[in-house]
Amino acid sequence: MEKMDEYKNKIIEGNCVNVMREFKENSIDLTLTSPPYDNLRAYKGYVFPFNAIVKELYRITKEGGIVVWVVNDATINGSETGTSFKQALKFIEVGFNLHDTMIFQKTNPIPQIYRKRYNGIFEYMFVLSKGKPKTFNGLRENKSEKSFTSKKTTTFRNKDGTTKKPNKKAQDRLKNSLNDKTKLMSNIWKIPAGFGVSTTDKEAFKHPAIFPEKLAANHIVSWSNENDLIYDPFMGSGTTAKMAHIYKRNWIGSDMSKEYVDIANKRLKQYIDQLTMF
Repeated sequence: MEKMDEYKNKIIEGNCVNVMREFKENSIDLTLTSPPYDNLRAYKGYVFPFNAIVKELYRITKEGGIVVWVVNDATINGSETGTSFKQALKFIEVGFNLHDTMIFQKTNPIPQIYRKRYNGIFEYMFVLSKGKPKTFNGLRENKSEKSFTSKKTTTFRNKDGTTKKPNKKAQDRLKNSLNDKTKLMSNIWKIPAGFGVSTTDKEAFKHPAIFPEKLAANHIVSWSNENDLIYDPFMGSGTTAKMAHIYKRNWIGSDMSKEYVDIANKRLKQYIDQLTMF
C-alpha cells in the first residue's frame, strides 16, 4: 500500500512539509487551508518553513488543481504586516497562477475598539491554480429585481474608449442571462463566523480559530468533484475533513499539534456516529 492510500481520509500528526514529502507528485486536486496568520513560524512552539510549504504544495498539486489559501494580516505597532500579499507573491514565484483574490466577509464580526481605524470584517481567500483550473462548479444566487437590465441599454467599450452595441451572439447570451433568475455569485462571500455559527459542533470550539463550515463547503463544491482528493495542511478543528466527507470527496489532513488532531478526530467521530443513529 502506498503512503497516500494509507493517509487517505485520516489526519496525520506532523509537520505538513514532511507529510507532503510522502505524497506523489500531481496527486492533490484541491488544497483548502487557513494557516496561522502572521504566526507561521511560531505555532504552539513549532516552526513552519513557508517557502518549503509552497514548493511542496506546487509539487503535489495536479495540473489544473487549486490551492485556496485563507489568510489575513496582523497589525503590529500600528501597521498591517502585508504578509498575506507577500505569501501570494511567493505562490506566483514558484509557478502558481493567482486565479482569483476573493474576500471572506464576516457578517457578524467582533467589534474592535481603541484603534483609529474602521472595523475589520474580512479575510483574503487567494485562489491559486496550477495552470488553467480543471474544475469550476460556479455557485449561483438569486437575482434581486434591481439587477435586471434591458439589453437595449447594454453596450461594450472598445480599447480606444468608444462604445459599440453587442453582436447577435452576445445579444443572445445577454438575453439568456436576463431571463435567468439566478446569477453567478461574486468573489466576496458574506458568511457568519464565530461561536455557534461557524458550526454547531461544540467540540470544534476547543480550537481557537474555527474555519466556518459554509466557507469550506463552498470552496470544496466550487473547485472539486466527487471522489477528488482534498488536502488541508493546517487541519485545526477538522472542518475541511467534515465538509469533504459530506460532499463525497476523499481527503487528507495534517497538523503539528496533537491537541488539535485529537479535537478534529473526536469531532469527526461524533459527526459520523450521529449519522449512523438515523
